[in-house]
Amino acid sequence: MLRPLNGPELRAAADTAPARGLLARGLGRSYGDAAQNAGGVVLDTTRVDHIVELDPDAALVRVGAGASLDALLRDLVPRGFFVPVSPGTRYVTVGGAIASDVHGKNHHLDGTWCTHVPSMALATPAEGVVEVGPGADPALFWATAGGMGLTGVVVEATVALPRIETSRLLVDTDRTADLDEAMAIMEAGDIDAPYSVAWVDLLAQGAATGRSVVTSGRFARRDDLPAARRRNPLRYDARPLATVPRPVPPGLLNRATVRAFNELWYRKAPRRREAELQTIPAFFHPLDVLGDWNRLYGPAGFVQWQVVVPFAAADVLRSIVGALSRARCPSPLAVLKRFGPANPGPLSFPMAGWTLAVDVAAGADGLGPVLDALDEQVAAAGGRVYLAKDSRLRPELLPAMYPRLDEWREVRARVDPMGVLRSDLGRRLGLCPQDHADR
Repeated sequence: MLRPLNGPELRAAADTAPARGLLARGLGRSYGDAAQNAGGVVLDTTRVDHIVELDPDAALVRVGAGASLDALLRDLVPRGFFVPVSPGTRYVTVGGAIASDVHGKNHHLDGTWCTHVPSMALATPAEGVVEVGPGADPALFWATAGGMGLTGVVVEATVALPRIETSRLLVDTDRTADLDEAMAIMEAGDIDAPYSVAWVDLLAQGAATGRSVVTSGRFARRDDLPAARRRNPLRYDARPLATVPRPVPPGLLNRATVRAFNELWYRKAPRRREAELQTIPAFFHPLDVLGDWNRLYGPAGFVQWQVVVPFAAADVLRSIVGALSRARCPSPLAVLKRFGPANPGPLSFPMAGWTLAVDVAAGADGLGPVLDALDEQVAAAGGRVYLAKDSRLRPELLPAMYPRLDEWREVRARVDPMGVLRSDLGRRLGLCPQDHADR
């Protein structure tokens, strides 16, 4: 692994590669093999983390690709800015956010991360360092948005920032009896709620199948705060409250313990609560409150499966939730969101529809066959699996899920004709012609 210290070193490292190529890596939150390159070189970009320029008047920041959202938020929130899109963890780099074209709770209104990137410097094997954006080589820009790091190494990016008056959110909570009630609340609230998400209990069965806790929110204005908090409305504290120790007993998260957790989580939520003040970490990054939370799954780790299906295929979503419930899928974290329209990226994951993300301990009984069957349902419905979190998709389903795959391959062939940029995900799914000979 190479650890460049700055932009020039990062560019230089991207110019040389062994037979099995190289790949940039951020903070490794992809859960699968997207940022792995067995037998090749991995570029750790996390030292290229400087803020090049902050333009408060234009609400733009130019930043190194290795900067984390955590570091950005610590700098930006006290100045009255937020990031345009926040995934479920703040431990993601800017380069990783671009490579995965991350989405958040506001996609239905604001789209993906790359929708808010007017330009970026991209180191490509064939064309060197180029400045690209929606108006400058848009084909390469959008191929890089969700391109999993296989069209170039992001060196720097300019990001448009939303302004905020406070670091608190006004959050509404609804505890629903079943999946249909949750979907109806989320659909009705799309216009008024900038941020919206639902936790789904996948162990509930019968009439309670898909029972959920829906939370929606917006940033509070200064006048929304109690008088005592108005003196420092942009105060931001994101310290973890605790860290999961080692060792964690194998099998801690099993059907019995997850069922008990899900029951407690569901019951503690109010049937209806409006305008509760919450902090940014509590609303956007609840898992980050517990350091090394992934250890709870034991040494075998976990599988995350995230899919999206078009709104017209809502019955497929219901079928998926029903199938996971019947399989007694021991998931303490199943998250439902609504997506807005897709952007022009050929490999960008979101499309207008419902997205469900499910975490399950690796090795759970019968998990593989269940997910294989659901993959086929998703593909047949015109949906897709999120490549940034995938570790198990069958490659023959990829063209059906990403019908513009050949368009993406044409752009990659232009900027990397020798296949310098490689990844284990690319090899597993056969994303590029070189991958078939590289396995």
